[in-house]
Amino acid sequence: MAFNLNAGTSGRRSRGLPAMAEINVTPFVDVALVLLIIFMITAHVMDYGIEVDVPKTKAVASSSKELPVVLLSPTGDLYLNHDPVPLVRLADEIRSRYPGQTAVYVRADGKTPWEQVAQVSAELGSQKFSLKFVTQPDHAAPTTK
Repeated sequence: MAFNLNAGTSGRRSRGLPAMAEINVTPFVDVALVLLIIFMITAHVMDYGIEVDVPKTKAVASSSKELPVVLLSPTGDLYLNHDPVPLVRLADEIRSRYPGQTAVYVRADGKTPWEQVAQVSAELGSQKFSLKFVTQPDHAAPTTK
């Protein structure tokens, strides 16, 4: 807080004093809190738009790599991230959208027929893509020592 004890003069600059260099942080804090609230509200929406129930496994490796996501819905529809794509064009679409990418995440619903998962795996494997299957941990499964 700044006080001007000499009210009779016209201000600091007329006396040769430097300008007050204090920063008002209140607007900055207000904007930061608003952005935080917006992020908290929309964070769950930023997940994948197509809802699938991935299989549960005992061991789940966590990874933070940014890879394209090939998604198989319960009805057998195939998506590359959020866009539908036919199986015959899948490898070409991955190469055109993600140049130099050699690995993809495969996210399939637990109710998706195994034949469709096998076809996608075979197609991407024949095109020399490394496949990483998305699963979730099964907390009910007994652990072995």
